[in-house]
Amino acid sequence: MTYDTIEDAFLFVSSAPPFEHMAVVNRATGESFYASAMAGYDDVPEDVDESDDYLDIPHKNDLDLGKPLVMDFVGSRCPEEIDQVLTIFRRPGAYGRFKNLLEQKSLLDEWYAFEQQRTRAVLLRWCEENGIVLE
Repeated sequence: MTYDTIEDAFLFVSSAPPFEHMAVVNRATGESFYASAMAGYDDVPEDVDESDDYLDIPHKNDLDLGKPLVMDFVGSRCPEEIDQVLTIFRRPGAYGRFKNLLEQKSLLDEWYAFEQQRTRAVLLRWCEENGIVLE
């Protein structure tokens, strides 16, 4: 199985609120399968609950890659904005407003690099903890 397979599945699951999208990987074959409650799409095998070969891909919130990641970034890169970011995350649509703030401060590219680096590290650790050997 490749890191890209895991990352693609993770990005799919995390592209919607928790429980709206689902992905599983088959540890034996390296295949990934997707389902979306919102889109009415489901290619997850019927035996997914009966086999230890399948592993649910976590949502970013399950791995503290949502608001905790934002707060780590803000705390290290622009701590003077912590109160504003906390206010931003009290309402829906927070990520768009957060990215607007970062763009105004010329930190958006730095955020994307930080997010990608942290996501990769956390996903690699998750794979190791779950016995997934990557090519």
